[in-house]
Amino acid sequence: MNKYQNILKSTTYNKIFYRLEHNTQLEALRQRIASGPSLQDFIKNDEPILKDNPEQWDSYNGRLKREKGESQRLRLPPWLKTSIPTGKNFSTLKEQLRKLNLHTVCEEARCPNIGECWGGGEHGTATATIMLLGDTCTRGCRFCSIKTSRTPPPPDLNEPINTATAIASWGLDYVVLTSVDRDDLPDGGSNHFAETVREIKRQNSNILVECLVPDFAAKSGLDVYAHNIETVEALTPFVRDRRAKYRQSLAMLKGAKSFNADLITKSSIMLGLGETDEEVEQTLKDLRENGVDCVTLGQYMQPTKRHLKVVEYVTPAKYQHWEKVGNDMGFLYVASGPLVRSSYKAGEFFIASILKNRKTSTSG
Repeated sequence: MNKYQNILKSTTYNKIFYRLEHNTQLEALRQRIASGPSLQDFIKNDEPILKDNPEQWDSYNGRLKREKGESQRLRLPPWLKTSIPTGKNFSTLKEQLRKLNLHTVCEEARCPNIGECWGGGEHGTATATIMLLGDTCTRGCRFCSIKTSRTPPPPDLNEPINTATAIASWGLDYVVLTSVDRDDLPDGGSNHFAETVREIKRQNSNILVECLVPDFAAKSGLDVYAHNIETVEALTPFVRDRRAKYRQSLAMLKGAKSFNADLITKSSIMLGLGETDEEVEQTLKDLRENGVDCVTLGQYMQPTKRHLKVVEYVTPAKYQHWEKVGNDMGFLYVASGPLVRSSYKAGEFFIASILKNRKTSTSG
């Protein structure tokens, strides 16, 4: 066999080996895809809700808590699955927001309730939480999916009037305004917030306005002041941006109440990040002692692979427990459930009725 025959033989063997290896890798990839999550894993279906028997989830090929040192992500339990957002209200709202160059925390934070809120739900009223000051934050909290940058684009000067115009056209009686953090601005964006609230009130003084704000306060005539504590004190340095402090948040909430005793104050806690029951109860006590009227508790859900993993999926029964604990502490309103978020319309309707009753009793 001459050298040319050896080269040809070697080349033929290499081709055969490559095909075998390629086919093996392709088959392995097919198996990974077949055994991986499908679209149906993220959509509400006919699986049992298991509200009263969460232990059955173990036999349903899922676990509720990661053990220390484990890196594998937990499978989403049935009670956290939601329907794909559809409907006329949803499409109309999305189209209006794009035309006016407005952003919502519903989209940017990938809220699981977007279909219900934008679609109108059982009340038939579409609601959205408008996010002011653009869609890019100067902070980098490890639980949040909103874009970050040290130098985001300047605020849109037309945003206050565009926001007020959109809200007026929707015919809402309660609206929530929030924003990204803007540490690059001298006032943190507080004047932009205040201008937006004043413009809303100018166009329709009957609209009740809740502001879910960063680390500042603004005189603007708002009705509900919200600032999220986010998590328990021990986890704050690992969950929130280093510039966000647990005690600082408590001071913000207390300060808002001392500035205006009639102002309703509100905060929110995420569960499932590794907190203990004792820590959750202490956080509720801290909020109540600092004059907070309303509190919401909901499940943390990992938005992308870059963000903190879920440590535990808290059961619906445990959320009912925290609702009772909060009510016993004297909170004006407690919303506690796996899919509850800081700006959730069920709470907005309740708070709106409180505000309207106050105004009626005052005028009477």
